[in-house]
Amino acid sequence: MARIVREAREAGAVGFSTSRTMAHKARDGEPVPGTFADMDEMRAIAAALEAGGGGIFEIAPEVLPADADGAGGFMSELGWMREMALSTELKVSYLLLQNSQTPTIWRDALEFSQKTLDDGGYLRPQVAARPFGMMIGWASYNPFLKRPTFMDLSSRLMGEELRQELSSPAVRASILSEADVAPDPSVPFDGIGGLFQMVLDRIYVMGEDVDYEPLPDRTVAAMAQHLDVTPLEMAYDLMNESNGNSFLMFPFFNYEDGNHDAIYDMLTHPAAISGLGDGGAHVRMICDASMTTYMLTHWARDRRRGPRISLEEAVRLQTSATADFAGFADRGVLAVGKRADINIIDFENLRIHFPHAQNDLPAGGTRLLQMASGYKATIVNGEVTRRDGRDTGARPGRLVRA
Repeated sequence: MARIVREAREAGAVGFSTSRTMAHKARDGEPVPGTFADMDEMRAIAAALEAGGGGIFEIAPEVLPADADGAGGFMSELGWMREMALSTELKVSYLLLQNSQTPTIWRDALEFSQKTLDDGGYLRPQVAARPFGMMIGWASYNPFLKRPTFMDLSSRLMGEELRQELSSPAVRASILSEADVAPDPSVPFDGIGGLFQMVLDRIYVMGEDVDYEPLPDRTVAAMAQHLDVTPLEMAYDLMNESNGNSFLMFPFFNYEDGNHDAIYDMLTHPAAISGLGDGGAHVRMICDASMTTYMLTHWARDRRRGPRISLEEAVRLQTSATADFAGFADRGVLAVGKRADINIIDFENLRIHFPHAQNDLPAGGTRLLQMASGYKATIVNGEVTRRDGRDTGARPGRLVRA
């Protein structure tokens, strides 16, 4: 593995990435290889990366607290990362999100990272600009996945045909009256519908304005109580809005306090890096490629429930700060001699649209997409690739090497 890492870095790789969280598993439940890697293995890969030219050593760490004997846990993970940061020239970076098991440990992590930076090591967390979780709807995962009527319909129909059937009062009554079929443990996420049924007090209505910082009265359970219906009835009817194209939001991370205050503190901490705009994984349950636009619309313009971030800082966090982190010295600022990669934005009219499902993956697989308007032009190395949201056909991009 060390040989491959060195060869990859010499060929232009930016760095090495590994996962140590139990949330990342193969279809059969087998943890990904890095989950239990010992420190000798980590040090060997770090040495190979450094020998190949250096760069980023990136980790998705375990977030659980230490066990009863005080061993393991998130802070233990940070301990070996600090050791690596102080003993090498690598940029060590890890995923940091507020979680329910240890809802305030992110503060300790930020202080720990800053102390490491002050001591001469490079240890910085990557933080998200909004809650991190799942989109719940008919085209995604939902509370009724294991109801026999829904299972039958979704096995035969998809898209508009499925949504039309689900809007039928008779089908609604049937699904709501049924008990769940036992989930298949060999199928990933097969039992997640049962989880949704238990946490409807933490699942929110997004609304047409795509609100990622909703108030408590926007939970499915709160709305059900207000209308004197059951939470499952409320969830069914909310997903049926907009002709069955509506989605609910279940924030796993970054919303333990019911607001964005923790996110604000993470984004504005000098040790943190803005990241996690995920548009390529878990595409049937999340759609976070719009997070970069959200930095501008929510944090620099629209937030009402707490402090905002200046427009200049919101831009810096996503341009020069990230380019510097990745080691891309040829971009990130508007300056003579740099790549002319530029977005021209109608800031007042910049808007994120409601997510929608599209069945365009191989074998008709579903992915969630979220469009944005207000980008007047996207320029890549001096050539306009998109104008007013439309593809111009220009392809000036190339493979980026360190």
